[in-house]
Amino acid sequence: MNAYPAWTPASRPGIVPLHPYGFGTILGRSFVALRHNPKVLLGFALVVQAVASIVLTAAIAGVAIASFSRLDTVPYGSDDFDAIMTGSIVITAATTLVLGLASGALSVVVQGVVVAEVAHAVVAEKPTLRATWARVKPVFWRLIGYSALVLTATVLTLGLLAGIVALLAIAVVWVGILVGILALIALIPLYLWLTPKLFLVPSVIILERAPVFRAIGRSWALTRGRFWSTLGVVLIISMAFGIVAQIISIPLGLISGIVPGILAPTGDDSVTAIVSLVVVQIIGQFGILLVQCIALVVQSTSAVLVYVDARMRVEALDHDLQTYVEARDAGAAQLTDPYLVGVGRVVARPAPVPAGPVPAFAGYAPQAGYPGQAGYPAQPGYGAQPGYPAQAGPATPPYA
Repeated sequence: MNAYPAWTPASRPGIVPLHPYGFGTILGRSFVALRHNPKVLLGFALVVQAVASIVLTAAIAGVAIASFSRLDTVPYGSDDFDAIMTGSIVITAATTLVLGLASGALSVVVQGVVVAEVAHAVVAEKPTLRATWARVKPVFWRLIGYSALVLTATVLTLGLLAGIVALLAIAVVWVGILVGILALIALIPLYLWLTPKLFLVPSVIILERAPVFRAIGRSWALTRGRFWSTLGVVLIISMAFGIVAQIISIPLGLISGIVPGILAPTGDDSVTAIVSLVVVQIIGQFGILLVQCIALVVQSTSAVLVYVDARMRVEALDHDLQTYVEARDAGAAQLTDPYLVGVGRVVARPAPVPAGPVPAFAGYAPQAGYPGQAGYPAQPGYGAQPGYPAQAGPATPPYA
């Protein structure tokens, strides 16, 4: 039996790193989410928005035809004609408003599905549409309630300003016009101020299962200190897709004016109508619808990424997400939703150490010398060597 634990592969990375990130990451990764799970994100959004547009257009056209066709039964300019005209306009406008609100509710559904899917993508999960909807379904009516609240506040504000301007215009025309212009100018900074503050409300409702007013408070708190970065994300994405929509619509408008003249130079109404319908109404509307769906997905994705980054910085959500990923990859059976673990928790991250002046070099301390080595004792000299005896030379013979 091996005493060492078995090797396990590293956890799969999600669409964002599991630590606080910056403005560029939020902006760039908002587009990456489309590639992570396009079937759920773009496919679902495109189908829902296409069905809503077709039903909305057909219903409004049917109501308008049914109501305005009654004008053929009365003489033009009579009292009955004016009454039928007024009633037809009111009925068509009311139908458009009601169906427009219903279409807006479907947009909220798409936004909710995107929020739930991106929350899974952060931890490298790719859920099915059924699993994603299971997360949105319990809080669906809260999303509808928040949308209705925003719509009601907008209508009341605009209606109040319109009433004030109308009363002033009745009294003094130029005063009413001036107040109306100033009111419209004042609404621009108000909108730009409220948009980042309320940008995270759908994410809070879905991921924290919070009620509407609590979600508004949470969004307000999480975006504190992040106003400009959040506003930058909203404006850049909106402007980018607005430009793309114009790039698509302008060439189609030119084509709709040129092609009928080429195909029907004599002014054949049937050919002109068919070409206009195919080129402008079908192809053009589909292109614009596709851009709108992508914009809705990217905008909703950016809201989730801003929400995750804000909670990482304030509530240390990155630790909860990392714990969840490690437990999941280790095969844990019971997993806690990481987005519900530390809601409202405040974690003070260590402040960076301020950089001070570099201390002057003090030099090296003097090194202690080595102790003196004892000398070797003097070597005794060698004794004198005894000399050799003198050698006697040979006797010189005397000369005779």
